[in-house]
Amino acid sequence: MYDRIIVPLDGSKLAECVIPHVEALGKGCGVKDVVLVRVVEAAEMPPDTYLVFTADELNRMEAGRRSEAEKYLRKMASQLQKSGLAARAEVLEGKPAESIADYAKNKEVGLIIIATHGRSGISRWYWGSVADRILQSACVPVLMVRAPGCIPGI
Repeated sequence: MYDRIIVPLDGSKLAECVIPHVEALGKGCGVKDVVLVRVVEAAEMPPDTYLVFTADELNRMEAGRRSEAEKYLRKMASQLQKSGLAARAEVLEGKPAESIADYAKNKEVGLIIIATHGRSGISRWYWGSVADRILQSACVPVLMVRAPGCIPGI
């Protein structure tokens, strides 16, 4: 049913709480392709700032973030490969929710598995929720995994 699933990871332990679910679904459903993704946003300078970076400096910073993301995702893919899954890594560029939803649409993804903080109320309004924006914008099923130790209503 799910030939290809994508797993957005941001480098946090919270995001990694989805890994056991990915392993169980991947093995149980015979998933052929697990794609671990991380989105790197373009560096932007606030308009009223005293810090000035050249285009070369901004490009080096972005390349560094991309390299770090690739290294992290390869490490996580290796862990999934050891458990018998066909896992690979891909770094995306842009805004996280939009980039992930677009990738899912363009790459014929069957399922997105993502962790969520489980925030509500003012903290959700303030911090926003990438997972919620993916749920709203993706045209494929989204499995949202609550972080261990979450407290309802917070």
